[in-house]
Amino acid sequence: QVQLVESGGGLVQPGGSLRLSCAASGNIFSINDMGWYRQAPGKERELVATMTSGGSTNYADSVKGRFTIARDNAKNTVYLQMNSLKPEDTAVYYCNAHIVNFLRYVMVSWGTGTLVTVSS
Repeated sequence: QVQLVESGGGLVQPGGSLRLSCAASGNIFSINDMGWYRQAPGKERELVATMTSGGSTNYADSVKGRFTIARDNAKNTVYLQMNSLKPEDTAVYYCNAHIVNFLRYVMVSWGTGTLVTVSS
């Protein structure tokens, strides 16, 4: 069993910053990709940013230059630093991880989401 716990969401004014964190725990041998997705009201879930275990990153065009993904492999934690936030960044942000368990099976796990609201 694997658990992803997100934190750091909240209400912020346009132009402000927030930092999201997601810690993975449980039956973990190693973690391949970790990342963040978001889902705005009435829209489909979309990729925000991902990072491989080796440090390669991928960002949605809409957040490039404003958001930065980072991870601490020793802590099984991924972060998302969000700067210059815009109202259109308002969404529930979900943590995602491709986890290799001790049986060497790869499981795609999701957190329960944390709400980010950008509004004045």
